[in-house]
Amino acid sequence: SQPSEQRGESNSKATMADPYDYDDEDLPDPSLKNIIEQDSLQWIFVGGKGGVGKTTTSCCLGTQLAKHRKKVLIVSTDPAHNLSDAFCQKIGREPTPIQGFTNLSAMEIDATEDLDKMQRSMEDATGAGNDEDGNSGIQSLMTELTNSIPGIDEAMSFSELMKQVQNLDYDVVVFDTAPTGH
Repeated sequence: SQPSEQRGESNSKATMADPYDYDDEDLPDPSLKNIIEQDSLQWIFVGGKGGVGKTTTSCCLGTQLAKHRKKVLIVSTDPAHNLSDAFCQKIGREPTPIQGFTNLSAMEIDATEDLDKMQRSMEDATGAGNDEDGNSGIQSLMTELTNSIPGIDEAMSFSELMKQVQNLDYDVVVFDTAPTGH
C-alpha cells in the first residue's frame, strides 16, 4: 500500500512553526535612520497610551522626513490636538504649512466633527426628513449605531480621514493618533 501522502491524504498532525524560531538577519535595524531612509513608507502611525510622547515622536519624525522627502504631512487624530503647541503656530483641519519648512505641513482632525459631517451628508443624500422631535431618521440611526458598537465612531471617522488623506499629494503622512488603552 502507498503512504498516505502519495494517496493525496493529508497528515492530520500538522506541525506549527515555533514563533521564536526565525531568522531576523534580513530585518532592517529598528532605528530612526532606517525609518527616514525607507522611501517606500507612505503612512507612519505613531500610537500608544496617553503621555508616552506620541506627538513629540510624530513631530520629530515629520521634521526629519522633511529633510529627505519632497512633501510631508503630519495628521493629528488626537482629540487633545497638541501639534499647534509643538510647532508654536495655529494648525487647523486643512494642511497648514509649518513655519521654517517648505515641504512640511500639519493638520488636526476632529473625529466628532467628521462623524457629524458624514451624518449631514448622508441626510442630504437620502433626503431624510425630521421626526416629531426634530431628529432625522439618519441622525437616530447614527446615534443608535455609535452608542451600540464600541469604537464604531472612531472607525467611521478613521475611514473618512483615510479617504481625505488618499486624495492629498504627499510623499509620506505621519499620523499622531489618539491614545489607546482606554
